[in-house]
Amino acid sequence: MSKPAFRQLTVHSTHTITPNMQRVVFTGEALNDFPLSQESAYIKLMFDAEGQPLTAMPEENNKTEKPRLRSYTIRDYNPQDQLLTVDFVLHGHGDDQGPAGRWAQVTAPGDIIMIKGPGPKKLVDNSADWFLLVGDMTALSAICCNLEQLPADARGYAIIEVADARDKQSIQTPEGMELIWLVNADLNPQTSLLSNTVKELEWLTGSPAVWSACEFSNMRQLRAYFKTERNVERERLYISSYWKKGFSDEQHKVAKRKDAEAFGAL
Repeated sequence: MSKPAFRQLTVHSTHTITPNMQRVVFTGEALNDFPLSQESAYIKLMFDAEGQPLTAMPEENNKTEKPRLRSYTIRDYNPQDQLLTVDFVLHGHGDDQGPAGRWAQVTAPGDIIMIKGPGPKKLVDNSADWFLLVGDMTALSAICCNLEQLPADARGYAIIEVADARDKQSIQTPEGMELIWLVNADLNPQTSLLSNTVKELEWLTGSPAVWSACEFSNMRQLRAYFKTERNVERERLYISSYWKKGFSDEQHKVAKRKDAEAFGAL
C-alpha cells in the first residue's frame, strides 16, 4: 500500500447512535482518490498542541509543533457519494475523552479537519476453522467490519464490552457466530470482565483466527492466554491495545512500545 496521504475533509453530518457513540460522516474533494473497500482500515485525525482540529497542513498554519494524531477505524465508505463514516466513543477514557472525543461531541456539518490515511486494514483471516473477535467499545467499529465480511458459514464468538446496555448495536452476524455483549459501566479493566469471559468460553475444535483490541491491561491478559495457554498461530492472531486507563494517547503509545519490546525479548 502506498504511504497514507494527508487530506482535508468536511463534516457532512453527525448524530448520536447510542448513548456513548457519536457517528460523524465526512466528505470532500480529497476523497476523490480514496481507495475502495477500506472498512476496518484507519484514519488519523489531526489536532494542534491545544487539541484544536487542524484545518490545513501544519506548514500552512505556520505551526512548528508536531500535530497530535488520533487513530479511528473507518466504519463505512461510500465512494459514489464520497461519504466516509467514523464512529467515536464518547465515554471518557485515556486522557478523559481526549481531543478527538471532545471534537466529535461538538462538531457540526461544514466543519473542516485534516486527516492522514487510510492506514492498513486489519481483518481476521477468513480461512480459519472458526473465529474469535474480542474488544471493548473502542474496537466496536472494527469488530462490526470483521463480522460483516465473514463467510456465511463462519462459526465462533464475538465478545464486545460496552459502557451501557443501550450501547449495543444491531450487527450483521453469521448465524454460527455467537454475539456476546458485556456491560461494564466504567469500561474498567481492573474488573477483568472481558478477559475472564474469553477464558470461560468453550474452545472450539480446529484452528481459530483471533482478533482482539481493547484496553492495555486486558490486552496483556488476553495476549498471554492466546499465546501461552491456547498456542494460537502467530499468523492468525491480531491483538492490540487501543487505550490505557489513566493515560493520555501519547503516554499510551510509549507504554505500548515498551511493552512490545519487553514481550518480544521474552
